[in-house]
Parts: sequence; C-alpha cells; structure tokens
Amino acid sequence: MTFILPENISTIGERIDSLYYVILWITGFFFFLVEGLLVWFIIRYRRREGGRAYYTHGNTALEIVWTAIPALILVALAFFSQGIWKEVRGGRAPSHSIPIRVTAEQFAWNISYPEHGIQTINQLFIPVGRPVRLTLRSKDVLHSFFLPNFRMKQDVLPGTDVDIWIDAKKTGKFEIACAELCGLGHYRMRGFLTVGTQEEYA
Repeated sequence: MTFILPENISTIGERIDSLYYVILWITGFFFFLVEGLLVWFIIRYRRREGGRAYYTHGNTALEIVWTAIPALILVALAFFSQGIWKEVRGGRAPSHSIPIRVTAEQFAWNISYPEHGIQTINQLFIPVGRPVRLTLRSKDVLHSFFLPNFRMKQDVLPGTDVDIWIDAKKTGKFEIACAELCGLGHYRMRGFLTVGTQEEYA
C-alpha cells in the first residue's frame, strides 16, 4: 500500500512502510477523536442565557488514563521499531556490499566507485539484488542524502564519514534529493540513482 508514499524498491522498505502506516492510523484515530470531542464540548458547553458557571478541579483518574494510554502506545511503537532500526542503522552493511563514496557539495553529489576507478556527478548506478554500502561526506555545509524510494534519509556532515547501505529489488531510475536547506542553490541539488542488472553494472 503506497497511496501516500512513493513506490518502494528497497528490500527493507515494506517493514518501514508497515510501521509508518501503523503510526499514521493510530495518530489519525486520536486526531479525529480529539477534534470530535472538542467540537462536542464547544456545542455542549456553549454559553446559554441564565447559565451559571461550574467550577471543578478536574478528574484525576481520567487524567491518568489519557496520559497512560499514549505512553503505552509510544513504548509499544518504540519496541516494534527497534528491529527495523537495528537492521537499517544499528549494524554494518553485509560483507559482500559494493562500496561507493558520495561526497556532497553546494550543489551537487560527487560519486566515486573505488572498485572501478570511476567518478560521476549526480548520477549513481547500482545493481539490482546486491547490497551497496554508501559512504557519505560533505565538502562544505550540512546536506541530507534522501532516497525516497528506498525510505532512506541521512544527514551528511562536513569532515565526517557516515555509512549507510541499500539493497534494490527493482530496476529503474529514481531521484536523489538533498533534504537540508544548504544554500541559495539548494533547489537544484538533485541527482538520479539508476538501478540496473548485474550484467549492466559489471
């Protein structure tokens, strides 16, 4: 189900999407519940002719309940998200991953393939069905490497290498965006990730 999110082509994207939609439905339910109660209170307790003010200190039991329920929901979501977080960010990339370096600058992505001695600008090519380890670094200011179709976004820091890994399950051409305002030319800091076959990559 991707009626809100862009098409997922990552091997782990379905788990991320599932968690996203669980959070969406929970927050959506409580949003409409709270807004509905607010409208009901506005109508029910609106000012009337001859009405007298009613003073109360509140309801301690009710306050405990509506504090405990969100707390329990947050703890449950944190627990269930740990597995995904550990797989995506908590561990190292698989040992057979292809190493690629991505160096950000105003306003381009410089991409190098150490195994092949090739460098490109704003064009990243990876094979389908094989993990890729991306080492991210910035030459100047803070950037954010965003691959919407992989459900992956990582801040890119000056002077610091940050590793992430991705694994595509479908061929095609997909957007690379900078999700951090990095200067006047931020709007044109755009690249493309092409997923090809193993034969095309070799």
